[in-house]
Amino acid sequence: MTERIRFEVEGSSVVGDLHLPTAPGQHPAVVVAGPMTSVKEQVTGVYAAALARRGITALAIDHRGYGESEGEPRQYEHWGRKIADLHAALDHLKSREDVSGVGLAGVCLGSGYAATAASQRQDIRALGLVVGYYRDPAAMRNADPDGFDAKVAEGRAAREHYEATGEVVTIPAVALDGDAAMQTAELFDYYGTSRAGVANYTNAFAVMSREHFVPFDVQQAAPKLRQPVLMIHGENALSRHWARQFHDALPGEKSMHWLDGASQVAFYDSPDLVAQAADLLAAHFQRHLA
Repeated sequence: MTERIRFEVEGSSVVGDLHLPTAPGQHPAVVVAGPMTSVKEQVTGVYAAALARRGITALAIDHRGYGESEGEPRQYEHWGRKIADLHAALDHLKSREDVSGVGLAGVCLGSGYAATAASQRQDIRALGLVVGYYRDPAAMRNADPDGFDAKVAEGRAAREHYEATGEVVTIPAVALDGDAAMQTAELFDYYGTSRAGVANYTNAFAVMSREHFVPFDVQQAAPKLRQPVLMIHGENALSRHWARQFHDALPGEKSMHWLDGASQVAFYDSPDLVAQAADLLAAHFQRHLA
């Protein structure tokens, strides 16, 4: 069961798919935040549907500037905008009579958005994170200060160009050759093929995003979180050392589950891995949100 919803954020309409359990009555509810440039028919929709089958009401949205949602500029990976969208989505869930309590789930970079949003409000009662991209920009800059600063400067110049001309300079979100936001074969196999090539998805990344995306610090959220946090990761998934660092910095109730042999993108759509992760997430949310 899926309900199409709309709500406004700063004058722009945000479109979402609310995945509902079949049983009547109140249910725990979560917003699912997803990877960069993604839309609701991809990772977030997969997890929202899996959680709904397990008794959790789950909302997947197109962020402003993406998919069916309004908002300019398009394909703008601005963490502040995306977190504001998550706050509005949570407020929508809280307004519903069929919701018992609200939480946040995140996959890949969406884990950083979800964790930051959860650190900013007291009414989020649980957080579940799957193969998070737990970015540590201080470490990234120390490893390559010139490259790091050049990317930020490139993003700033693209923003200034947009403000002066209205033109959004873009590069592919994923490609194997040339400049792109994502350049690994694994990510291309997902976004660049029929696996995730849904009609609602645009393979583009606004270069101005780099001004905000490159220095986005996920690690800063960890010591601020007071909610119970479930983390699910794989030894072959992205930034496993940063996942351990993030987990170590969590001050409250926390648990970490490692799924052996699982790559990053396999968590996006592999039925077996999604089922394992959804089982853990649903149990976590039922325990803390019901």
